[in-house]
Amino acid sequence: MTLSIKKVNRIAAGDNLIYFISSVKDLSKSKLTAKEQDYVRKQTAKQKKDFVALNRLDQWMFVHIVNKKKPATRRIEELRRAGSKLHGWLNNHKAESATLIDFTGKGHFVLAFAEGMGLASYQFLKYKTTDKEKDEFTLGELKISAHSVKKEDIDFLNIVLGAVFSCRDLVNEPVADLNAEKLAEKVKELGVSCGARVEVMGKKKIESLKMGGLLAVNKGSYDLPTFTVMEWKPMEPVNKKPYVLVGKGVVYDTGGMNIKTGTYMENMKSDMAGAATMASALYAIAMARLNVHIIALLPATDNRLNNNAYVSGDVITMHNGMTVEVINTDAEGRMILADALSYARKYEPELVINAATLTGAAARAIGRYGIVAMQSDADRPMEKLKVAGEEVYERIAEFPFWEEYEELIKSSVADIKNIGGPDAGMITAGKFLQKFTDYPFIHLDIAGPAFFEKADQYQPAGGTGIGVRLLVEFFRGISS
Repeated sequence: MTLSIKKVNRIAAGDNLIYFISSVKDLSKSKLTAKEQDYVRKQTAKQKKDFVALNRLDQWMFVHIVNKKKPATRRIEELRRAGSKLHGWLNNHKAESATLIDFTGKGHFVLAFAEGMGLASYQFLKYKTTDKEKDEFTLGELKISAHSVKKEDIDFLNIVLGAVFSCRDLVNEPVADLNAEKLAEKVKELGVSCGARVEVMGKKKIESLKMGGLLAVNKGSYDLPTFTVMEWKPMEPVNKKPYVLVGKGVVYDTGGMNIKTGTYMENMKSDMAGAATMASALYAIAMARLNVHIIALLPATDNRLNNNAYVSGDVITMHNGMTVEVINTDAEGRMILADALSYARKYEPELVINAATLTGAAARAIGRYGIVAMQSDADRPMEKLKVAGEEVYERIAEFPFWEEYEELIKSSVADIKNIGGPDAGMITAGKFLQKFTDYPFIHLDIAGPAFFEKADQYQPAGGTGIGVRLLVEFFRGISS
């Protein structure tokens, strides 16, 4: 059950209570008995606990002491994790609601804790037919009693949570129910619900635009490709030139003729996480009515072996006229993104941000703990994006983008080739994409954190929705 979070002025009798305090001195303000307060003091003093649970049989009482010693962003992240842990506790005990009572006076602490509970409430049970009721979370409502938190803060949090869940849902859908055309339909539904304009281009339009990369990858597919444009433009945006988000929409990746071996194909329904991230981020920005003009470009297809699939040695003419020698058909994401990136030139953008589950090299480099990033002519935006990443704990590791890496993608038969050698694979992939840009550009490789095999804190198994909170935080700063 997805958690509903709301602000309240009154505390319902018998509800499970969460006391949010700065020190044990705040216990005197609570409804805990003297004996209960003494128990909490002993637990925090002797056991060094910052979280104490008390069972009154008919209700649970929780006390959480905020750790003041950690650095600010780490402290906020620990509060998210504490919220996630409590969410698990309440569900294990079949609780249906809880009320958080704040005595810290720190609204951002409260919101971080609530965010952790909210993010942990996600479940993907659509295809469950047995034990669904047993598996489903019982906790449906978190009420917040805090003078330091405004209703609009909670409204914004609920919008962001909804966007993250939308992204997770899209990533978790199997390709049998989410091919390129159905992905475009889902994006149209998001557009209708948030007031964004959505245009879906089919194969004929893609052919007229000469998007050779997208068409080449699609040659082995029974399903048609799509190119979706999603736009949010308020009346008087702060930016004169639009920001453009480009997301990789490979709805399933077999590797093509260079077929993936072993278990590498198991979770390839997640190879469209970049497109899901960008569509969901724009949805949140529009729902929150942020005063910034943003366009999302979402090229989509699957990468299969049927029909007349493209092969190694093919030379593909891209949307911008550049020729690409295909070395490996499993380097398909950059082929469809390159067309979208060159198409983005028509908007004369302020900045283009690309997100993609692009390379195993990125995942191997830093694991699932952050996002690999590169930039060209976008030093200041990258620094702001890093700050946003620290705030939401979707951290960015910037890699070098030295021109020497371009030597690794030079081709003897075409302008460039679609893969470099064994070294610095995440960077040469970024360099390939950069060839199709002539504007400030940031590339985010989310291959590591986009999909988890096992749940971790408030991140579930499956699609994580990584990048949505990052981009919303980034554009929230620009909008304000």
